[in-house]
Amino acid sequence: MDTTARSWWDQHAATFDDEADHGLRDPEVRRAWTVLLDSLLPAAPATVADLGCGTGSLTVLLSAAGHDVHGLDMSRPMLDYAIAKSDRAGSPASFVQADASRPPFASSSFDVVLARHVLWALPDPSDVLRRWIDRLKPDGCRILVEGQWSTGEGMPASVCRSHVLLHRDEATIHELDDPALWGKQIFDERYLILSRR
Repeated sequence: MDTTARSWWDQHAATFDDEADHGLRDPEVRRAWTVLLDSLLPAAPATVADLGCGTGSLTVLLSAAGHDVHGLDMSRPMLDYAIAKSDRAGSPASFVQADASRPPFASSSFDVVLARHVLWALPDPSDVLRRWIDRLKPDGCRILVEGQWSTGEGMPASVCRSHVLLHRDEATIHELDDPALWGKQIFDERYLILSRR
């Protein structure tokens, strides 16, 4: 586990949910993410791995929708917030502290592997994707939410898609330019890549 990265996330756990798309505190933002993910996921109950789950907002959201969700994050403080959020919501989601690039889950164990704003920050994205895809059942669904942000950080959609296509036959880009998802107007590239095969 990268201790420098883990330390950075540990330090930002207390304020992570201040961003509208992180905390999903605004009902409109929460509704936008609910509608988006509901349109992509198989019918509940699906088994979902939320890799790099942070404070667990999407984990709890999907658990509330009836899915069997397993959140994973390297940061213990992030997970503490996620567990508290899950407990307040009465969510049956489970959480584990581990490196998202090497999830300690069995092969072919999930209907969906989801990662939001994680892949861009990991070394060797292609190898990481190979491991993530290994955790999918044969008919499983891979969902990546990424971006090329105005800060200069991130990964362009074309590059992300090319990494996915090294391991999958399909990688469909969905632009995420609806301000409702972010709680504000956006002027950079934000997208989701869906791969069902």
